[in-house]
Amino acid sequence: MSATETDPVMAMNLKAPTPPAGVVDLRSDTLTRPTPEMRRAMAEAEVGDDVYSEDPTVNQLEREAAEVFGKDAALFVPTGCMGNLIAIKIWTHHGDEVVCDERGHVNLYELTSMSAIAGCMPRVARGQDGILSWAQIEAVIRPRIYYDSQTALICLENTHNMAGGMLYPTATVVDICDHAHSLNLKVHMDGARIFNAAVALNDTVANMTRQCDSVMFCLSKGLGAPVGSMVVGSRAFIGKARVYRKMFGGGMRQAGVIAAAGLIALRNSPSRLHIDHENAQILARGITEIPQLSMDPLKVKTNIVICDCSRTGKTAVEFCEELHPHGIWAQDTALHSVRFVTHCDVDRAGIERALPIIRQVATSTRKAGA
Repeated sequence: MSATETDPVMAMNLKAPTPPAGVVDLRSDTLTRPTPEMRRAMAEAEVGDDVYSEDPTVNQLEREAAEVFGKDAALFVPTGCMGNLIAIKIWTHHGDEVVCDERGHVNLYELTSMSAIAGCMPRVARGQDGILSWAQIEAVIRPRIYYDSQTALICLENTHNMAGGMLYPTATVVDICDHAHSLNLKVHMDGARIFNAAVALNDTVANMTRQCDSVMFCLSKGLGAPVGSMVVGSRAFIGKARVYRKMFGGGMRQAGVIAAAGLIALRNSPSRLHIDHENAQILARGITEIPQLSMDPLKVKTNIVICDCSRTGKTAVEFCEELHPHGIWAQDTALHSVRFVTHCDVDRAGIERALPIIRQVATSTRKAGA
């Protein structure tokens, strides 16, 4: 009999807390709360010292992640940023360049760690809605001249956060990998939301990333775990990744407590992501009916909705600040860009509550002196 069956206080504490009453939090899918099943698994997790590779729950999570992606091995890391940095460090040398989309997460939101820690420079290309083609990548690859910085790695982001959750067709990824490998270049997939892409494409993550040299994916976004990401690749790659995880301060001890939630997320959460996509479609269609806001609903492929609020006469920060007291929380991503992200803690009723308030704020006049 489990502890929760005999201890009503513990059982009550395992219930997932709810956001403040009436709040619809659409700022990000990083805000998801662990489910009661995850909390129970965390409370009952078998643990050991993961620095010694002796935590059985972490080891199980790593085995299952590698199997899901069809790779040799996997490594549990605290964050997606660390996972991306580890891959960049392994595939490059100081002075190399990393090709990525100009709005890619590794370029904009990882504190220039590829430069500060890995000693590399981003070499940005402009993809169509964040999705790079081989032709766009090839145009920025450095020639093999000794006095030029050398291209070493291509980093793709799937889905693309700042492009509104746009995704890479699998054929495009394969084409990029084939051309890159012919030039002895490596390809890393920042797959923070790769399972959202798989659901939208009706594909498997293993097939979608089969040609990639390494992949990072998050357990703590749409999959709903409280913390953690995974890096997958060859055994040699993961062997080096373990060294750099420790070097970057990411060695963990009894990490099975959080890996247990990751296992539940990996096993169960992908099957419900279509609900988040459906809610994003409803939200997008509703926003397009508001004259003061502009966006193309056909570009909403997964769980991210980004609209332009410039016609309201407000900046995105001002727009979000006016939504906030009404219990609708969104995120500014550029001067006039407002992002809404659907996830497991926002249901259809939450979307239906959000839309009239978004319309109200969009149509209201700015306060004098604001």
